[in-house]
Amino acid sequence: MELTVQGKQVDVGEALRAHVTGKLEDIDQKYFNHATTVTVTFSKEGHGHGTFKVHISYLVGKNIVINAEAEAGDPYGAFDAAAEKAAKRLRRYKKRLRDHHERTEKTPEAEILKARDYVLAVESGQEIASEQDNHDDGIPLGDDPVVVAEMTTNIESLSVSEAVMRLELSDQAALLFRNASHNGLNMVYRRPDGNVGWVDPEGNGEGEKGLLTGV
Repeated sequence: MELTVQGKQVDVGEALRAHVTGKLEDIDQKYFNHATTVTVTFSKEGHGHGTFKVHISYLVGKNIVINAEAEAGDPYGAFDAAAEKAAKRLRRYKKRLRDHHERTEKTPEAEILKARDYVLAVESGQEIASEQDNHDDGIPLGDDPVVVAEMTTNIESLSVSEAVMRLELSDQAALLFRNASHNGLNMVYRRPDGNVGWVDPEGNGEGEKGLLTGV
């Protein structure tokens, strides 16, 4: 396991670092049979920095990331809560993760669609204008959000159940993927009611009806 422990306005001492290392090594040995990379970030939250926040990012395979966050009044409690969240997700998907890792490690790079991933900065309370409202004959009117980050991302070929697994493990709001059953672009996303939505545009084929049940 390759581990990075860092702090934002938090001094990560040797005792805390040893606590983090010991717990994550136990999780690593329990759930994985291959190398993993983990980044743990401590920060202070709230007015006057009254609480500690911990973010754990666990890279467990090609493009498979487990994210977990928690807050508490002390850094040990925050880390333990975040680590338990990560372990709970790992327990749920342990077998699938191992099988998926073995399969994706053999996936030809040509089968993965490359895309650009942008982060747009929007002022507080401001909504991103529509293409129609914000452009005149294709010319920006000057109110476009600023691009603050640009990176390359991969759009992989997955089943719907695999995409839902990735969404839950990464704790993201949405995931774009290529549906393995018909090769069309699909999206799964977290609904306000806590359920997972699945978008399969018309013309993509019949898809994988019913696979969201029990994933």
